[in-house]
Amino acid sequence: MSKIVCRFALVAAVALALPLAAASIASAQYREFSGKVDKITKTKLFVDNRMGDKVSFEKLDETTVEGERATWDDIKKDDWVTVSWKMMDKPRKAYKIVVQPPKDEGGVDEE
Repeated sequence: MSKIVCRFALVAAVALALPLAAASIASAQYREFSGKVDKITKTKLFVDNRMGDKVSFEKLDETTVEGERATWDDIKKDDWVTVSWKMMDKPRKAYKIVVQPPKDEGGVDEE
């Protein structure tokens, strides 16, 4: 009987610990933030998503740039970008930047 209780306790402990382990793994996944480059320096990128959120990202040695631009230095103000970063980073770090083709600002054309 005690073997059954011990095994049940072990299974219950694993079942309780599994969601905590899965949450820590999920927090290491990349997040994406898209918007228009508001400002760029040698080490920081400031992105405005046009919904009131302005977020800054730090450049890393391993930051990659893809899309319409090839390097960090090629990125210009008003470029549209998608930045991949990790939620656990404080401050936010840019792991990958994809520069999108220019977007239309929207609005109605007057004739």
